[in-house]
Amino acid sequence: MSARHTDAHAALWPSHGLTVLDGDRTPLDLDELFGDEAPKVLEIGFGMGDTLAATAAAEPGRDFLGIEVHTPGIGNLLAEVQDQKLSNVRVALGDAMQLVHRLAPGCLDAVHIYFPDPWPKARHHKRRLVQPANVALLRDRLRPGGVLHCATDWPDYAEAMAGTLDADPGLEPLDHDRAGRPETKFERRGTGAGRPITDLRYRRRT
Repeated sequence: MSARHTDAHAALWPSHGLTVLDGDRTPLDLDELFGDEAPKVLEIGFGMGDTLAATAAAEPGRDFLGIEVHTPGIGNLLAEVQDQKLSNVRVALGDAMQLVHRLAPGCLDAVHIYFPDPWPKARHHKRRLVQPANVALLRDRLRPGGVLHCATDWPDYAEAMAGTLDADPGLEPLDHDRAGRPETKFERRGTGAGRPITDLRYRRRT
């Protein structure tokens, strides 16, 4: 991490950070984590955190929990939280689905999965995040009417995502548009390489 990232991490991690340990199933109360009862949004794999910070700044009435394994990204997001004085962001380090297992059913207003690792080789497809079991668990953590928003620049992953999401009986499709999602670095990279951007938005059935 850069000196800016390291300084922000040292200053904010004790109050804004959460380490997710393998095998820990201790229930996690998000209202307690944030100190309020605002609607909660989970962003899985936030990269460098620029998109999450921009969204949190634009939507101060919602709380945003981002989880990532890339420590420079965590440092950068904490630096953005510090610079922009964002009180509605918390940052987790570790495995996303381990974290989701600790959340109460119906506690999330939205889940964002923007440009996850596409694992393009066929033998690695089983490592992709958007799989039926993971989607079922994420849907259970959404409140009725809560939104799962995915985005990718890999056409075959977009097709697989859509098939998985369409097959979940507890989800119904919404307009597949950006819906205010800021442009990400990975999106610009994909567009520059000539890959189409696909947004997939689904709502938990009431």
